[in-house]
Amino acid sequence: MDMPENNSPRVLSDIHAGDHATILAFEGGRAVVNRLASLGFTPGTLVNMSQNYGRGPLIVTVRGTRVALGRGEAERIVVRQGSHD
Repeated sequence: MDMPENNSPRVLSDIHAGDHATILAFEGGRAVVNRLASLGFTPGTLVNMSQNYGRGPLIVTVRGTRVALGRGEAERIVVRQGSHD
């Protein structure tokens, strides 16, 4: 299956269940970045979306661990859909 042509950066909450993405950056202050980093979310890391119903919390797998994120947190994580380049 080919990757979509529009592979522009987007926020993690826009990724559909079953898809994967690479973390590019974070939007937010130091507290947000520190919290996400403590959960294993760092730039360059691959994440797999396990559950995203379009509202409410979502579940992703990062570094082999399933993590539940609030939608607000997920909207602060900038990703590029697809695997490492």
